[in-house]
Amino acid sequence: MRYLFIHQNFPGQYLYFIQHLLEDQANEIVFLSEPNANVIPGVRRVYYQKPDPAQAAHPSIRDLDAAMRRAEATAGLARNLRGLGFTPDIIIGHHGWGEMLNLVDVWPGTPMLGYFEFYYQTDGQDVGFDPEFPVDIAQFPRIRAMNGINLLALALHQHGQTPTQWQRTRYPDWAQPQIHLVPEGARLDICRPDPKRRDQPFVLGSFEVQPHEKLVSYVSRNLEPYRGFHVMMRALPALLKARPDLKVVMVGGDEVSYGSRLANSTWRAYFQRELAGKYDSSRVLLPGQLGYSDYLHLLQRSDAHVYLTYPFVASWSLREALATGCAVVAADVEPVREFVTHNRTALLTPALDPAALARNVLEVLENDKLNQRLRRAARRYAERHLDMEQHITAFTARVGELTGT
Repeated sequence: MRYLFIHQNFPGQYLYFIQHLLEDQANEIVFLSEPNANVIPGVRRVYYQKPDPAQAAHPSIRDLDAAMRRAEATAGLARNLRGLGFTPDIIIGHHGWGEMLNLVDVWPGTPMLGYFEFYYQTDGQDVGFDPEFPVDIAQFPRIRAMNGINLLALALHQHGQTPTQWQRTRYPDWAQPQIHLVPEGARLDICRPDPKRRDQPFVLGSFEVQPHEKLVSYVSRNLEPYRGFHVMMRALPALLKARPDLKVVMVGGDEVSYGSRLANSTWRAYFQRELAGKYDSSRVLLPGQLGYSDYLHLLQRSDAHVYLTYPFVASWSLREALATGCAVVAADVEPVREFVTHNRTALLTPALDPAALARNVLEVLENDKLNQRLRRAARRYAERHLDMEQHITAFTARVGELTGT
């Protein structure tokens, strides 16, 4: 079969499925994306350049303007591919940036499976959730307009997927029949417990955690309020005071993935200034983003792993922490509750309460019986519900339904 994948950041969500497809040498895979350094042998890449922002566009529709420019660019490349004799049996990609919107005109009749990640709303989920960062009502038109790409994608009357039931229910009732639930998992053979890690020093540069010390981990793509960075930082004084043997590693970059930016600072610097002198910073490491091996070793060594978020898309790191058998303390919000059950597979904690977070983390650190029970239950849950091989099988079946193969 011939597959065309599209995602602005190759390979996006499709790494493991593509690796599965490459096991059959009869499959031909073309991937359309912005340039980056990632490589998968056997995948033919086609690049488009990120469009320049249109400053003349109304602020509320700049994202839509960029999406239409991306759609125009990718459709031009698609016509070139068609001219070279490439016609895909299926088009698979992410609808978030608009690249797929015009491909139905290039290959009419070719089935399209598009990833619908999030439908924006002005209340009831992330917007307005955190009273510390209120959203001006003047921003509501822009938030509603962010669904322009979603709505145009739905108007294609093609086929959609999303990884969680919560994400699916964010979409209007009339749209949900187009969007199938296709869960995502973790590589259980890679993300697995390794008890030996707890008997060895954990070392990142000059930062060391000895076997007799406790380690609390926190992971986010970027350190920002949407993922509870401010709550985690404000829990540090109580945590470190209560446990002189405790060290903390907080992984994440200084960009902004979601929400607002600061004009002249990063969120890391902002909250470090707020809490300066209130905790022993020598016992806290903020190493930026880690390579996958170091990240995995951190999860395997962790005594308590903190996962915080607004009511928003759940991170891959939550799935991988559960698969690794972490003792998880997680935000008590609906998208997280789809993955964990309080006091069974994790402890749930109020998402915006640093004092409650500190209490729950300390309970996990000090109650060894609870700690071990959560670890075992997290791994069992992952084996039953997050096995990547099962999800690849389900994804393959869905593609087969659409292509008749």
